[in-house]
Amino acid sequence: MSVYVVIGSKNDLNYAAKCIELLDKFEINHRLFIASAHRTPEKINEILQLVEENHIQVIIAMAGYAAHLPGVLAARALCPVIGVPLDSSSLLGLDALFSIVQMPAGIPCACVGIGESGARNAAILAAEILSIQNSQLQEKIKAYREEMREAVIQADRELTF
Repeated sequence: MSVYVVIGSKNDLNYAAKCIELLDKFEINHRLFIASAHRTPEKINEILQLVEENHIQVIIAMAGYAAHLPGVLAARALCPVIGVPLDSSSLLGLDALFSIVQMPAGIPCACVGIGESGARNAAILAAEILSIQNSQLQEKIKAYREEMREAVIQADRELTF
């Protein structure tokens, strides 16, 4: 089980950290790259070559502004690509969201919510995709959901008026 996480800029590292935190929790192997669809197309080619050589099963691509990174990767990779729109522009991520969700027919790119919660959900979605053929990973996802449920119950218990 392996996931590549690709971010468009060093400025996106804080979002990647939230994603990687969950990949680590689920014990999913991962590698992080910084590559720009516009500024470093040769790096995109290198990453895609590694995806093929290393049989990478899911790519998570995070980008703001025009957010072409997820779509460019989806256009050439044969594995699922999960796009995370980032709220780095004055449009607060709506531009990135539209760039990712409006892929043309035949070149799908999954898309999660904007920003930090989207980065976390991308890791969970990648885990769910990988868990289709991995019952141990399914159990880890169930345990994570139970942790979240328990946290809400505990927060409710702690309410005082």
